[in-house]
Amino acid sequence: MPIILQAVSGVIGGNATGKALKKKSLGKAGNSIVGLIGGLLGGLLLNYLTNSNLDLSSVVESLANGGAKTGKALENIAGGGIGGSILMAVVGMFKIKSKK
Repeated sequence: MPIILQAVSGVIGGNATGKALKKKSLGKAGNSIVGLIGGLLGGLLLNYLTNSNLDLSSVVESLANGGAKTGKALENIAGGGIGGSILMAVVGMFKIKSKK
């Protein structure tokens, strides 16, 4: 469940950023794909940073089991949305630079 929350919120974050930064938009499909990837990476990073253990297996276990708690669900949504938005903005910046 946490991975789904991260992916969906990443897609929403990527599309919102694409609409806000029209010159950097990759189109609806591109924004969604980049947002999805950013959402998963952002959620993983946030779970990693909030986990006191530095063991990757504990982070994966937290992703698999942490979605039932409201706090963890909100953490996954926030990490996914922010990650999707940031990655979309970064990829959009490279898109503009490559055209010049």
